[in-house]
Amino acid sequence: MESGQCYIAAGEPRSSLIFLGTGASGGLPYARCLIQPSDPPCSVCFQSFSLPPERNPNYRCNTSLLIDYCQNNGEHKYILIDVGKTFREQVIRWFTFYKIPQVDSIILTHEHADAVLGLDDMRAVQPFSPTNDISPTPVYLSQYAMESIATKFPYLVKKKLKEGQELRRVAQLDWKIIESNHEKPFVASGLQFVPLPVMHGEDYLCLGFLFGEKCKVAYISDISRFPSSTEYVISKNGGGQLDLLILDTLYKKGSHNTHFCFPQTLEAVKRICPKRALLVGMTHEFDHHKDNETLMEWSRRYNSQTPFHSMIRVQIYVSRLAFSGLSNSYTLDLTILRILWPEPDGCCIVEGPKEDVGLMFCRVLSLSLQKDL
Repeated sequence: MESGQCYIAAGEPRSSLIFLGTGASGGLPYARCLIQPSDPPCSVCFQSFSLPPERNPNYRCNTSLLIDYCQNNGEHKYILIDVGKTFREQVIRWFTFYKIPQVDSIILTHEHADAVLGLDDMRAVQPFSPTNDISPTPVYLSQYAMESIATKFPYLVKKKLKEGQELRRVAQLDWKIIESNHEKPFVASGLQFVPLPVMHGEDYLCLGFLFGEKCKVAYISDISRFPSSTEYVISKNGGGQLDLLILDTLYKKGSHNTHFCFPQTLEAVKRICPKRALLVGMTHEFDHHKDNETLMEWSRRYNSQTPFHSMIRVQIYVSRLAFSGLSNSYTLDLTILRILWPEPDGCCIVEGPKEDVGLMFCRVLSLSLQKDL
């Protein structure tokens, strides 16, 4: 990394982050907005219903991230963070689009419905065996989440059949307890993760995760408050500046007891000071195109007030609301290479910092065209 920029050698294998979903628990479009439309109707939900999801960033499944991790030997491992209610749809839409052949590991942030109710459908992406004689997929989760899932899905946890109980084909999962402590990292499919405990309501501890070797990515999908020790780990003035912060934002105004809303999200981004941020978990209050214009203006305004430090402008990139199907490409050490934003006209946006010029946007004519950042 040089002058704050991450780069790779030409031809080096890359990893990717694929946003399988960026919506709240209900997803978008909201069913109620379609079956009992308001007057005037909800513009975001009707737009998300009228265009195919691959051309429509306002179509949002439950928030979930797939890490396509390319190891040093060129082998790809697929690490899934959260398996929510819309998992089957995400497989059909995005696994096929990006040619994802399997899931090698699962990591759970918490045990709410929008993070775990797709676990039963894991059998659809595992090898077929009528006797369940396959290698189980490891699932990394907290002890609290384990106890809750054992109640929700006892047949996915219990290994022994009762006398007279028929064998039924179910997802084969290997449960691995992790500690809710940033000083207790773990490794999933060859990639190290640091747990980031955050409050998801004052009575509930949820996990985010920090990963990446040379360039650091923090994923925090459900948060209402940062414990000071967690924020220190991912802050520029603490554990070191993040290359990418993926952060929760539920509503555009006000506050919420269990989630960040837009004002709290922007304040957190200013405190943490990542090089780039993507926002997830949005309701239908957010219109992808209109609100990204607001974010771009916010970034320009805030960066223009930021002082120089060691001859390098310290910049915050609240670049865009993330959307379902978005893919970010990285090198094998998770160095950021490019971000592609599909647009309805078949073009895309390539976005990223170029030394000291601030936000840069350029249109290209093909998703296969690459631009080093």
